[in-house]
Amino acid sequence: MSDELMMRYPQLKACEDDILKAKDMMLHTYYGGGKILVCGNGGSCADSDHIVGELMKGFRLKRKMNEKTAEKFRETLGEEADFFIERLQRAVPAISLPAQSAVLTAYANDVDAELMYAQLVFGYASEADMLIAISTSGNSKNAAAAAKVAKALGTRTLALTGANESVLSGLCDCTVKVPETETF
Repeated sequence: MSDELMMRYPQLKACEDDILKAKDMMLHTYYGGGKILVCGNGGSCADSDHIVGELMKGFRLKRKMNEKTAEKFRETLGEEADFFIERLQRAVPAISLPAQSAVLTAYANDVDAELMYAQLVFGYASEADMLIAISTSGNSKNAAAAAKVAKALGTRTLALTGANESVLSGLCDCTVKVPETETF
């Protein structure tokens, strides 16, 4: 996978080691029974939703339900089971924090907008989980606050940022600094 990615996007070679570390963190989270929380603002908010959408269903390949789960569906749903078994896909449990608009706007209005993602991390995260904080500058105050809370809870942290050193790159377990190029 890494070789194909580097061949298609050679400008990512500069952050290949961090990309591989991020992949390992995500696999550790998935196989450890954790979930992935994702946050960002503006375009990074849209990226959060997109990433979660790809994790919660098949990306390149359909993720078929395993036989043990399919059997539970057959026992519970009888004749209807095949409808669900054929259509549902195994998911990488993930939550887009910006999609939680009711709690975000209430928290921002009633408490503090800078801590809106931090509140959600505090409510959702555990040591088995992972936070992906996306910020082009790497200095988004609410994403940094979310990373600080995640660290305090023992949650793994990944920053996706631009090429420069930033607040998030200093806070997170791993930072993928995407180089600035005309291709991206």
